[in-house]
Amino acid sequence: MIYTLTEIEARYQETDQMGVIYHGNYPTWFEVARTDYITKLGFSYKAMEDSGVISPVTEINVKYIKPITYPEKVTIKTWVERYSRLRSLYCYEIYNEAGELATTGSTTLTCIRKADGKPIRLDRTFPEWHAVYKDVDERNKAGENLEVKK
Repeated sequence: MIYTLTEIEARYQETDQMGVIYHGNYPTWFEVARTDYITKLGFSYKAMEDSGVISPVTEINVKYIKPITYPEKVTIKTWVERYSRLRSLYCYEIYNEAGELATTGSTTLTCIRKADGKPIRLDRTFPEWHAVYKDVDERNKAGENLEVKK
């Protein structure tokens, strides 16, 4: 898989009364890691939004395996599991400081025009983005394992 690693330091404000990271914070961590992935591939959500396109999450899944506590530093492995011109499935593995798998998850995103909410095809609107994601998808299917760093 073509993946990135993103480090996040758990903040005290993210904990619940049990002293563990509150479950509602994981989607934010996924977003931070997904944005890092996109940036390392050479693209920008900001540039996409400036052109009038937004990319909402249409589905999210989270599986909690081990608790994460303050002030642990976690590493999030992110990759695109499936890509089409209309949607992308991003997957995440969150590892605790001991390197143990603590959480897994996924988000499905689509691109729509901000003005009217109509879906757009990435290949027509952002051909460069489409070319890179198509290449990543093909390399993933071929079993390539590579961390993207930039």
